[in-house]
Amino acid sequence: MSVKPTKTTTGRRRRTAELSDAEYMALGEFRWSMRQFLQFSEEGAREQGVSSQQHQALLAIRSHAGPEAITIGGLADRLLIKNHSALELVARMAENGLVERTASAEDRRRVLLRILPRGLDILETVSIRNLGQLKETAEILDEILQTVRRLDLRGA
Repeated sequence: MSVKPTKTTTGRRRRTAELSDAEYMALGEFRWSMRQFLQFSEEGAREQGVSSQQHQALLAIRSHAGPEAITIGGLADRLLIKNHSALELVARMAENGLVERTASAEDRRRVLLRILPRGLDILETVSIRNLGQLKETAEILDEILQTVRRLDLRGA
């Protein structure tokens, strides 16, 4: 990557970065690989009768490593959504027998989430499928990372 000084509309100089073709190609390949994986994962969730967001919520709940179960707010943070959206999502998931909500023993205002057996079965099915896909695409992702490392070594 090279940096060139340019003039703004006010006549001040600012720096702009120029990416090389190889850098754009690496970014494009990475983005394409990520979209392929996300589409694959979304299809797997649909096949199990849940939305992609429900699958992501199940994964966030199951992978939470805190001292107590994840809260609605914690789930909202992990999914990059607003609290009210997380509340609605969890309500639908509870209605479908995927999760259970309980009040925290320490603070009754906090709602803790736990995956129910049906949710665990769905999560495991989709996750096994996704890990298989990741193994297949690992070579492509490794090539992209090698390209990025080469570019970084050249001072890009």
